[in-house]
Amino acid sequence: MSNQPNPAGTTRPNILFILLDDFGWRDLGCYGSDFYETPRLDRLAQEGMRFSNAYAACPVCSPTRASILTGQYPARIGMTQWLGGYSEGKLANVPYIDHLSPGYTTIASALRGNGYDTWHVGKWHLSKHGDDRFDSFPEKLGFDVNIGGCEWGHPKNGFFAPYGLETLEEGPDGEYLTDRITDEAISLIEQHGDKPWFMHLSHYAVHTPIECHEELVQKYRDKAQMLGRDQTSPFIEGDHFSCYHKKDEKILRRIVQSDPAYAAMVENVDWNIGRVLDTLEATGQKDNTIVVFFSDNGGLATSEGSPTCNSPLAEGKGWMYEAGTREPLIVRWPDKVKSNTISHEIMTSTDFFPTFLEAAGIELMPEHHRDGKSILPVLTSDQPFDRGAIFWHYPHYSNQGGLPGCSVREGDWKLIEFFEDEHLELYNLREDISEEHNISDKYPEKTKALYKQLQEWKESVKARIPEPNLNYKEQFGVQ
Repeated sequence: MSNQPNPAGTTRPNILFILLDDFGWRDLGCYGSDFYETPRLDRLAQEGMRFSNAYAACPVCSPTRASILTGQYPARIGMTQWLGGYSEGKLANVPYIDHLSPGYTTIASALRGNGYDTWHVGKWHLSKHGDDRFDSFPEKLGFDVNIGGCEWGHPKNGFFAPYGLETLEEGPDGEYLTDRITDEAISLIEQHGDKPWFMHLSHYAVHTPIECHEELVQKYRDKAQMLGRDQTSPFIEGDHFSCYHKKDEKILRRIVQSDPAYAAMVENVDWNIGRVLDTLEATGQKDNTIVVFFSDNGGLATSEGSPTCNSPLAEGKGWMYEAGTREPLIVRWPDKVKSNTISHEIMTSTDFFPTFLEAAGIELMPEHHRDGKSILPVLTSDQPFDRGAIFWHYPHYSNQGGLPGCSVREGDWKLIEFFEDEHLELYNLREDISEEHNISDKYPEKTKALYKQLQEWKESVKARIPEPNLNYKEQFGVQ
């Protein structure tokens, strides 16, 4: 099938979806970073639309990735935890689905069924570990090509070859994974045929381990010294973790962006994305390619080295607060999306599926993308857009210190329910983006209404609620 016109009479667009791992809301210059250098993504924002209220469906990776591909909330799918995660504290571990079933219709399979070539390059992390892991690899979920996607959520042996990823041919010793993933993506784009294509370019960066080319790391050591950020500790120590497997550790919050290795990773992935964008232009595909940039969850700011700071947003990856799920989102589509614009509309990661279908002129599939709403009107017109409420359900203790809970945002209002003690927190995000002032007592009617809405949603998706941990006292030495 050739690159056929869509119903609007225009050629169906290519779709380049760029997904980073653990990339924070303030990790780009255009989102406020004063330490990381991201000229290519900043330019992409100037050439397209930047969103201030875009959200991942979960504060950890695998559930968000599943939501992007299926258009369904993690709670509905049953995949509420990163695959391989296990945690318990006062509450017991909550079972979850440990792979994305081939029975799902994904955005890739929907596009492939309508004449698109579909390519996955990079991180997958939606498969089981074990002999049956191949049953839920990208090839089983709508992708013609899979390069680098497997059960691992991080490069098994680190970012320098040999990587230990069975779906990526080993490179020479010392090759850097982000560079290699980009080379593979460029090769596919350069060799494309007549059909439109969808690329799911999913970098392992900037997940741990935090490491990059030494010369680039040294650049940021020098920059941190020049700015005086190496003179005082960038961390504030917090309370002990509430989960059993980390109960002897304390939360360590980064309060300033100053980590040289993380900064180097950010600049490197920015440069590599620039290489892909240059390839689109060099091959004459820029004008007919939708480019989307997004992250799977918030920046890592409270544990595992705490390499970034998400301020003014609270906390980061693994938390129900804003920095856990609010993400940078940039969309460029020449002559369709106005350049250098900012949208304050609310959207979430389930919305990509219907958006891409509508952009390609393909009939929507609401029976599949059940929790998604197309944001094409936001991108291409000034039509009013009411996303309605969006929801999160993360009933686990995170490796970063976050507590089990769920939340809802409707308009400026956000309500969080924490499962350990069932307490509620209400915030007006327009007035309090940092979630510093819980105003649930001040606005009891708003709290009650959002709480009711949240309970009804949990019932509708059959969300799993954690039970008390019967071994808690023994595990934590409580009398």
